[in-house]
Amino acid sequence: MRHMTKRTAGKSYPIRHYVKVMLLILISVLVLDCVISFSAISIVKQQTTRFLQDTANMYIDRINLDFSNINQYMGWTLANDENVKTMNKFRPDDSEFIKANTELYKRFSELQKNYNQKYNFFVYLKDQQYFLNTAPTSLNYSDYLELKKQIFTYVQDKNLFEKFYSNWSPILINDQYFIINIVPYYESYMICLISADNLIRPLQQIDQESNGLVSLVDQNGDIIVNPKSEEEAAALKDAEKKSILDLAQTRTTVSGQFANATFGVEMLMKFGAFEKIMIAQLLIMLLAAIVACSICGIMVYFNILILRPLKKFSYNLTQFNEDSKPLDLKMNKIVELEYANKLFKNLLEQIKIFKIDIYEHELEKQRIQLEYMKLQIKPHFFLNCLTNIHSMAQMQMHEEIQSMAISTSNYFRYIFQNGQDFVRLEDEINHARIYLEIQKHRYRDAFTFHIDQADGTGHLKIPPLVLQTFIENSVKYAVSRVNEVQIHLAVDLKSDSEEETAVIRISDTGPGFTTEILERLESGLPLDQSDGNHIGIMNTLERLEYLYRSKAGIHFSNAETGGACVTICLPHPPQDKL
Repeated sequence: MRHMTKRTAGKSYPIRHYVKVMLLILISVLVLDCVISFSAISIVKQQTTRFLQDTANMYIDRINLDFSNINQYMGWTLANDENVKTMNKFRPDDSEFIKANTELYKRFSELQKNYNQKYNFFVYLKDQQYFLNTAPTSLNYSDYLELKKQIFTYVQDKNLFEKFYSNWSPILINDQYFIINIVPYYESYMICLISADNLIRPLQQIDQESNGLVSLVDQNGDIIVNPKSEEEAAALKDAEKKSILDLAQTRTTVSGQFANATFGVEMLMKFGAFEKIMIAQLLIMLLAAIVACSICGIMVYFNILILRPLKKFSYNLTQFNEDSKPLDLKMNKIVELEYANKLFKNLLEQIKIFKIDIYEHELEKQRIQLEYMKLQIKPHFFLNCLTNIHSMAQMQMHEEIQSMAISTSNYFRYIFQNGQDFVRLEDEINHARIYLEIQKHRYRDAFTFHIDQADGTGHLKIPPLVLQTFIENSVKYAVSRVNEVQIHLAVDLKSDSEEETAVIRISDTGPGFTTEILERLESGLPLDQSDGNHIGIMNTLERLEYLYRSKAGIHFSNAETGGACVTICLPHPPQDKL
């Protein structure tokens, strides 16, 4: 790069030289664009042909499987089904014949459902001169009579077995093509019939725009799909003709043959749209060449003063790494690029600081979540519940056992299933009620509780287990066997001009907070957690601080009549936390 810079600075070139270089580049680009366009068209043709062939093969394999299964089913029915044997023994107006015919109809109706009712099934008993459908049929009456007439003709043919058995063939019924298979067994015959249109419809639903078509063709190459248009026939015939150059060929054809059948599938796709795209690309390139030639002189001038420094600046930007020191660039007296370099270095430093803040924030979040999970797992509480149930069982307190077991189950189900940052206030209150009912079984008449909830507060969102943390604190420090303690939970809704705020008040009639603890809580200082106490309160305060971004309010106090009181004010959670 340095060698080129010195050489350019040492020797000057006329504008004509740069014009020749630009024209050479433009011509090379045009030629390359033509090669790429022809190559792209060729590749698209090959891929489209391969796709069509794979689609036709998948379709043919599926139809071959259907044909084979239907053949086996009809053959087994004629040879082994008792209903067919019964129908051969009795006359069509006998009750045994009618009953057997009804059962046979039910069987083939179920079989027909497996194929979306596209296949029609018929039975012909030569001795009885009896011909009728054995499943719901989509044929109209005139087509039905024509089919019956042709079946009577076919069964007189001595080569019927070789011609039709396991060999699906096209037939024409009232100017419409159908595919038929006749399975003979002695003097009984099972017939399966499907419209050629229904058989080919899955392939016709493939998106081929307006330039493609799909058809069934017989052994002579004639189209056997309705309606049969002269344009489609001519297109399929023309598709068989190959052009001298493959790239000049504007259509492709794929075909496939069914097993045990006298017809196949032929698919045609035209490629006229690709040639139009190529012409459009050439016109665009020619227009670009004209514009480029008109500004060639300006490009030579700006190449020295602007383009080359910009290229160097861009290259150096790609060398920047967040872990390395940004490079000092000299931009050949271009003040704007030097200023951009300084801004880029400042931005990189800010990104580093921002990433460190995010990393520390995530660590703090994980620590809080870990403490939150520790708070949920309380084996001693679970063991106390089991001990209480055992004591009740010894005293044969069956109703109390049932109530205790249900409450304990609901309590731990809520604990283990709750992994969200916010839950409905109604669910949290129900969980607190269950916890108090469980403690009520344990302490009996040592305390009573009362819950007041204002209307319209159940839908509010609050962090899980916030209420339980302070209610647990009341049960732990306020409830005793000496005096009956009252625990009160009140929920109200405060509205102002900005937003709604949930006001939650938890109080008891116990001894209340000690002076030292109350002073530390009101001043925002952390409580001593070395002996395992106060973990829940501190954990909850940190969660509220993190989830509400310092917008949640909490106040600790002692009532004048005695007892602790905690008032929590929670606004609507931030949208990114929900």
